[in-house]
Amino acid sequence: MEKTAELILDGKSYKLPIIEGSEGERSVDISSLRNQTGYITLDDGYGNTGSCQSQITFIDGEQGILRYRGIPIEELAEKSTFIEVAHLLIFGKLPNSAELRRFSDLLTANELLNEAVKYHFEGFPPNAHPMAILSAMINASSCFFPELLTSEMRDSFVVQAARLLSKVRTIAAFAYRKSRGLPAIYPKPDLKYTANFLHMMFSIPYQDYDLKPEVVKALDLIFLLHADHEQNCSTATVRMVASSRANLFASAAAGVCALWGPLHGGANQAVLEMLEEIHKSGDDGSKFIAAAKDKNSGKRLMGFGHRVYKNYDPRAKIIKKACDDVLTKLHISDPLLDIAKHLEDAVLRDSYFVERKLYPNVDFYSGIIMRAIGIPVEMFTVMFAIGRMPGWIANYKEVMETPTRIYRPRQIYTGPTLNHYTEIKDRK
Repeated sequence: MEKTAELILDGKSYKLPIIEGSEGERSVDISSLRNQTGYITLDDGYGNTGSCQSQITFIDGEQGILRYRGIPIEELAEKSTFIEVAHLLIFGKLPNSAELRRFSDLLTANELLNEAVKYHFEGFPPNAHPMAILSAMINASSCFFPELLTSEMRDSFVVQAARLLSKVRTIAAFAYRKSRGLPAIYPKPDLKYTANFLHMMFSIPYQDYDLKPEVVKALDLIFLLHADHEQNCSTATVRMVASSRANLFASAAAGVCALWGPLHGGANQAVLEMLEEIHKSGDDGSKFIAAAKDKNSGKRLMGFGHRVYKNYDPRAKIIKKACDDVLTKLHISDPLLDIAKHLEDAVLRDSYFVERKLYPNVDFYSGIIMRAIGIPVEMFTVMFAIGRMPGWIANYKEVMETPTRIYRPRQIYTGPTLNHYTEIKDRK
């Protein structure tokens, strides 16, 4: 028997279907509400609105659960790699050996940028933000693949997905090199995905970057943990743009722009900025913690708590260990990292934060790791974008394969009622 919810409006009863997900999440299907009743719902910020049905990622914020295609993030972090996870998210399954080889070969075959694309980098000022360059260059790169604009795109989706996933790291590395006035470093076909990115970032023409295994593994883990996170702002943006049947590159570029916002992808950058502020004030973090508990102080503890997770962010538990391992193996002495450790220890013991479930989140630890590796703060959100690319591609693919109308939210109009044009001589 079909489950329904009863809605009573103006004394009249309406039956609305109840949709239940595979993990037991329940929703009231209001897709025909306006046609039936003349009413719409109002949900500022979409916090209670399911915008789609998806098979990609499951989150239970109360229990601290994150799964990609049903596989716990803990298992993937321990046993898998970013590229395996990318295949899982985009194509729905972990690849076998032959599939992984084919996908890896596609990534290698598409890692170079068209030489003409390089000239586009020259148009940006030296202080241009890397996220601006990343979004613009993803769009510019699409111009070199006219098939993106045709119906044949579906037939070549595997190539297009690999092309975007591979080129995004090359664009990111080139953007960083330009901001430093350094020559571009080309990718090496014998290096794997994350190692190749570090090579392009930090090598110099006469000396290759020393690829320490623990550093490569830590950055690969950061990418893996950020690969998808359900219908967040940037992923919802990708789906919104994809619903217009825009091409994959254009949709991903829109995702980059959404991610750029300080309330979304800028969180790990905000963590380092907070640590720098604490250090400059001569504080070890104790005074800042006290101020953060005072609502009138204007101080906010960055990198703690999460809108979705009301428990410990499962990604934070994983990355904390990686953070400890990297700092130990690299023998790094950094006052900001010392402050970060003090904040972490103090907050986890402080009842004020524990009662409010303000645990360290993934942004707190990822920022510390990236600083230890030598990635500059302005590149932090770019790292997030590279990591999130498989999730965006997977969601784009899901939209294109699901019959759906163009996304078009409604609104409640609160402006002036009927008004009329006034001649300029009569205006006050």
